[in-house]
Amino acid sequence: MNPKRQQVSQSKRWVVKVGSSLVTKNGRGLNLDAIAKFAAQLANLVDTGKEVILVSSGAIAEGMNRLAWDKRPHAVYELQAAAAVGQMGLIQAYESCLQKHSLHSAQVLLTHEDLQDRKRYLNARTTLRKLLRLKVIPVVNENDTVSTDEIKFGDNDTLAALVSNLVEADTLIILTDQLGIYEQPPDDEKLNNKLIDEISANDALLDEIAGPSAGELGRGGMVTKVSAARLAARAGATTIIASGKTDNILIELAHGKQHGSLLYPENQPLVARKQWIANQLYTQGELTLDDGACEVLCKQGKSLLSIGVKSVAGNFDRGEVVSCVNLAGVEIARGLVNYNTHETKQIMGKVSKDIEKILGYVEEPELIHRDNLVVL
Repeated sequence: MNPKRQQVSQSKRWVVKVGSSLVTKNGRGLNLDAIAKFAAQLANLVDTGKEVILVSSGAIAEGMNRLAWDKRPHAVYELQAAAAVGQMGLIQAYESCLQKHSLHSAQVLLTHEDLQDRKRYLNARTTLRKLLRLKVIPVVNENDTVSTDEIKFGDNDTLAALVSNLVEADTLIILTDQLGIYEQPPDDEKLNNKLIDEISANDALLDEIAGPSAGELGRGGMVTKVSAARLAARAGATTIIASGKTDNILIELAHGKQHGSLLYPENQPLVARKQWIANQLYTQGELTLDDGACEVLCKQGKSLLSIGVKSVAGNFDRGEVVSCVNLAGVEIARGLVNYNTHETKQIMGKVSKDIEKILGYVEEPELIHRDNLVVL
């Protein structure tokens, strides 16, 4: 058995993402037969000792069916209405199917804000871990009803990666209607276009071959799946992108069979606090650093001092996540800042020993301590 496939086979905690095309009838309601088959596979994984979280698309498609809409709407409020109606049917379908295997599901609706706020992040992680210990399968989805930005720009591939980091999963399985990632872009008419068996999640080749976005029913595409694999890799998780149409695909992967494309991490997992910092989709501000500060952060692993900051943008408070960019505007790091926007503007470019004289007090000598900073 391939060593990396064997590692997946032996891994304990999985996050499984199922795309809309796999659980709906071409967007006209849920495919209950398909959901029943996935439920049976999930039950099998639990029986073998794995902890499984499911991230399932299909709520909006089911809502469209229940509301008798032929085409996916573009207005945000209509998408929110469809999600609210469809979510009822989606969780009902999974619960009914899992009960046949003496298992229960738990509906978990998250927003990116839930994963951005430190307290809510920890609460969500604690709840999910407790559900796993109870052998309950959490069915996770974006809370589309209230998350305007997620409907417009988000996708469940990204959510699945963030959830895998949240619970420190070993493996992320992204099931789609494609066999995996091919060596050439999907629109290239090449007869010998081979499937990639395994590749580093950070390999630049993936940027060239990921292909276009998804179709009308889905929000993602291979681009978002590659991006999700890279998010998961930051926390040390291996991702497999495979076809959900393959019979018993999850059981096959659990046995180490070579299906789909395996994207492996290159680095060791970040500690939990740094995982949370690294995976923030939105930062509250931006610090532009001089070359010396970039050198200190990237090559010496030291804290960020105020003297290395050239400019400050945004509106942030103490303890919030800010982005650190070089003089070319490229993000090189992010971290929890020790001073708010107004204070940071006053002390930028100044040495640490002058902070108390400038502000009248000193919270910390560092603007961002190295323990609260992640180099990207």
